Amino acid sequence: MSLPDKPSDTTPTVKWRLPPVHPEGRKFILIAAAITLFLAWNAWETLAWPMAGITLWVAAFFRDPVRTVPQGEDLIVAPADGLITLIQPVTPPREMAGEAGLGDSPLVRVSIFMSVFDVHVNRSPIAGTVRTVAYIAGKFLNADLDKASEDNERQHFLVERDDGLRVGFTQIAGLVARRIVTFVKPEDRVTAGERIGLIRFGSRVDVYLPAGTAPRVALGQRTVAGETVLAVIGRNDGAAGLSQ
Repeated sequence: MSLPDKPSDTTPTVKWRLPPVHPEGRKFILIAAAITLFLAWNAWETLAWPMAGITLWVAAFFRDPVRTVPQGEDLIVAPADGLITLIQPVTPPREMAGEAGLGDSPLVRVSIFMSVFDVHVNRSPIAGTVRTVAYIAGKFLNADLDKASEDNERQHFLVERDDGLRVGFTQIAGLVARRIVTFVKPEDRVTAGERIGLIRFGSRVDVYLPAGTAPRVALGQRTVAGETVLAVIGRNDGAAGLSQ
């Protein structure tokens, strides 16, 4: 029996690498590191060691790993890393409703909760033109609660494909989040999986699926921003999951 051919020198390979830190987090890492050095310089070891751990956590929080985005014009990819906590039909937010938005009929909303240990760089679920970026001031309730979609500080995005189909999604600040950062503005062109913003320091992202589209993820499933397929536009055969 012959053995399979060995990979040639031209065979593409992928190696693990340490995720880079997003520029938005560098100042926070420097502040945490400076406090750690100050405590260590003064021999306050009981405080310096915990602060060193906090510095490492801050660096991990702002990590910005490379993602491989699945290709397909009808794919809707996850905009956030996290846990699928809610899947339900709801009326679109008024900032994204109406004829120029998502309409006024109920759409399926998929909610992704991000803990303080998840990657917090958010990405566009589809390719197209950003039509709406609407910031709404609000409270800082637990982002895992349903009412957080209406009460918390949040930012709505509406992206329109070249064929006119629109997908809306919302960044929602959480219990400890205090800043929503945006990387895009209205009329910007984005690709599926492109970075559009981040939230500090624990939050949620809601995605409103187009009419006639069912989610291909299940409650309790974890998503990877830019890689996990949330839905296929026009497909009604949703997915079921079993937690075990």
